[in-house]
Formats: sequence, structure tokens, C-alpha cells
Amino acid sequence: MRRSGRLRNAHGVLLLRNLFRSGKSLALLGVLFLPQAPLLAQANNPAVAQRFEQEGKLEEAASAWREVVKANPGDSAAWASLGLSLSRLQKYEDASAAYQKALALNPKLPGVQLNLGLAEFKLNNLQAAVAPLRAAVIENPNNMQAQTLLGLSYYGTGQFANAVKHLVLASKADPANAELHGILAQSCLSAKEYDCALNEFAWILKRDPDSASAHMLTGEALDGLGRTPEAIAEFTLAAKAASNAPDVNFGLGYLYWKMRRYDEAASAFEKELSVDPKNAQALAYLGDVEMKRENPEKAQGHLEQAIALRSDIFIAQLDMGVILMQQKKYPEALVALQGAAKLDPEQPEIHYRLGRLYQAMGQADAAQKEFAKVQQLHKKEEERVADKMSGVATPPK
Repeated sequence: MRRSGRLRNAHGVLLLRNLFRSGKSLALLGVLFLPQAPLLAQANNPAVAQRFEQEGKLEEAASAWREVVKANPGDSAAWASLGLSLSRLQKYEDASAAYQKALALNPKLPGVQLNLGLAEFKLNNLQAAVAPLRAAVIENPNNMQAQTLLGLSYYGTGQFANAVKHLVLASKADPANAELHGILAQSCLSAKEYDCALNEFAWILKRDPDSASAHMLTGEALDGLGRTPEAIAEFTLAAKAASNAPDVNFGLGYLYWKMRRYDEAASAFEKELSVDPKNAQALAYLGDVEMKRENPEKAQGHLEQAIALRSDIFIAQLDMGVILMQQKKYPEALVALQGAAKLDPEQPEIHYRLGRLYQAMGQADAAQKEFAKVQQLHKKEEERVADKMSGVATPPK
């Protein structure tokens, strides 16, 4: 679906944000993320630190371990134990440094990669968490704690295809975990693994048939599979469940627009704007609908509002350029069409419009260059379709 993805991203951020709060919120995943105990340090006084830990005196335990590593700076297990004590104190930045020191001394120290990954995860340093968690998974592929954390870290850094690989395993290990199913579903959708997304959203909707967000995201997956009429049905259910939810009417309107059902699209966009008058995408697409219904004045008003709110919507810049060209306001039209070309230079239509505009402005050479781009892009698309049908990839030029 050619949308901003604002709903999907916002929903995903909300799910992931819950994971960075307390240990209680982490338990929602059905996995208790407790650091693994490292090997015991071999020094004169590690027993003192261990006794403090057993008594729940975490500050004293951390101080004792600091004394151990001060006396024995090459003791990797003592550094790991210090990291564990600091993690329990929620001093994750210091814990991470201690774990890294332990691994520098002994990269094969059991459990420390996982502990380091967990500390970085707790700090919301998801990219930094990936490497140690990946190492932890290699160390023990059956450790679902490591698999889950790695999947979540990939999800949080936008590496959705990688997230799916690990979250599928975590979800199978904890099949009743609704929040994990939700994050897996969004990962599948963002990775364009639509069948996977539909399976997950079906599970969610079975538990909560009135979930507007699940219906919307199911609709996005169906649209991605080319099943747009079914996608419309899902968005219709979402609108019935929560007519005032952000983007629900815009999504429905977009699907109607895609099917060229412009009257229904306009109605949906207007409903979206009644909920959110500053929805720039709804204004842009409503403007496009008015253009197609041959109402250029209405169209221009909506497009101007959309561009004032956001200058990065391709269809708004393109349509505004067309209207201004029709009004023979060539310099202004050129600014709009060039803006559209920067946003999506692979669209043949924008280069065709620019060619026509340059012709009207008497710039024959510039016009010819734009028309040549149109031919190149059409040829490129024909080659892509032919390669897709034959199963042969065109080598990059």
C-alpha cells in the first residue's frame, strides 16, 4: 500500500516501547529476561562478593567485585560477575562495559554475550545489542531468551526480515503470547512477507475480533498481495470498530482511490479530515480525486494545504505542477514538478509532465531529455516484468 506507514510504525513503536520499561513489562512476552550467572571468579575474596549477592546487598556486591577486578584485572569471570551485579542494580551502561571487558579477556565465557546483549537492549541501544545477541544465539540456538531479544532488536532497528526469522521461533516456543504475535505480525508486514502477516493477524483477530488496528494491518497485507477488494472489507470493519481512529478512513479512502472508486474515496478522505484536519496525505489524495472529477479549483485548495503541511508527498507536488501548468504559471509549475521528481525520480509520468512543461517554456533540449527518460523508464519496467516472468534477474548496469 503506497502510504506513509505512519499507523504501522506508530503501533510498532508502542509495542516495542513497552519492552523498555520495567521487568514486569518484559514478562508480558512470557520470557523472564534474567542475566545468566557467569563462572565464579578465582581470587582471594570473590566469596565476599558472592555472600553480598546472596543477602541481596547489591551495592555491596558490586563494590566487592570492583575490588576483585582491581586486584586481578585479567580475571574475565570476575569482570562478568561485576557486570551481573551492575545489571541487577539497573546500571546497564556500566554493566555493558564490564561485560565487554570480560569478553575481551575471554570471548568464549559462557552466557556473557547474552548478558551484554540484554544490557544494551535495556539501554535501548538496539543496534549495539544485535552482535552479542547473535553470538548468544550461535552459542545456543535453543535459548529462546536470546532468540526473542535478537528478534526484537532486529525489529527495533528496522531489519524486519531478520526479525521474522527469530520471532517465528520465539512465537512457536510461546504460542499464547499476544504481544509477541503482534510484533511478529508487524515484522512480517514490514518485510512484505504477507502470508506470514495474514496468519499472525488472523490469530490476533480470533482473540479480539473488534481490533481496529489488526483489521487495518490485515488490510495492508491483503493489499500487498493484490487482494485489494478484500483489503477494503478489512478497512471497512476497522472503520466500524473505531471510526475516529487515526488513518482508518484515510486507509479506506486510499484503497477506494486505488480501485478508481473516486466518490467513495472522497467520502472516506473527508471523514479522515473531520477527525484529523491536518492529515496532509488525506488532503493530497482528496485533491487528486477532485482533479480526476475535474474540479481543479477544489483540487488546488486541498493540494496547497497538503503541501503547506508536508512538502514530501509526491502526488501533491505532481498534481500541483499540472494545475499550475494549466494556468500557464510555468515557473511555479516547474518548482512543483521538480519537487515531485526529487521525491520519486523513477515515475515516468513526472518526466513526461516535465517534458511537456519545458516544451511550453520553449526549452526544446530540456524537453527532449525528459522524454528520453520516459522511454528509459518504460524500457526498464518492461525488462523488470520480463525478468520476473522468466525468473531471471537483470544484472545491475
